[in-house]
Amino acid sequence: MSQTPRRRSVVLNGHHTSISLEDEFWEVLREIADAQECSMNALIAEIDRVRRGNLSSAIRLYVLDDLRSRVGPRAG
Repeated sequence: MSQTPRRRSVVLNGHHTSISLEDEFWEVLREIADAQECSMNALIAEIDRVRRGNLSSAIRLYVLDDLRSRVGPRAG
């Protein structure tokens, strides 16, 4: 597992910006985009549209929510 975030460039609403995420988050985000049949930029733009606070944190939470939805409800 990587502990160092990797910075990548994306285009949001026609503007270039960079986002820092660990490789594992980038990998799962790519899987989510593929499953939704959309581009990474389109998925990140949607996350950006509804986020509150930091975009990197919003992406991490989005990935966590997606993974939780795949696992199902927690026992207890």
